[in-house]
Amino acid sequence: MSFENVLAQKGVSGEVQPDVKVQVNLDAKKRAAENQFEVTMKLIVDSSVKDSTSKLFLLELEYAGVFHIEGVPADQMHPFLLIECPRLLFPFVRRIVSDVTRDGGFPPLNMDIIDFVQLYRSELARRQAAEQAATPNA
Repeated sequence: MSFENVLAQKGVSGEVQPDVKVQVNLDAKKRAAENQFEVTMKLIVDSSVKDSTSKLFLLELEYAGVFHIEGVPADQMHPFLLIECPRLLFPFVRRIVSDVTRDGGFPPLNMDIIDFVQLYRSELARRQAAEQAATPNA
């Protein structure tokens, strides 16, 4: 985890309207133990002054969980790892983000619930488009 309080370094005068951007990346990999997988959620929270290039803070967080999974068909394992496992990790990530922003001198950032199904579908569509663009037309 990394938290950079840019506001404390530069200072901002007057009332500030924040613009918060959240990027989420997910990764899953098989571990050496049978039926165990490690799922990592990488989060970048970038807050800047609305209508300005001045940053307020930058938070980078990698949070991982180890899951023992049995009974999931092989063709459903990929969506299970990148949808259901992140759903279980998210409440902990949300709490960390809230606590860190509060402890950093800002109002606690209570992130909205992330739709991991939509995130998964968007990533599949992005990869499919990239593959089609890379394939020359015959």
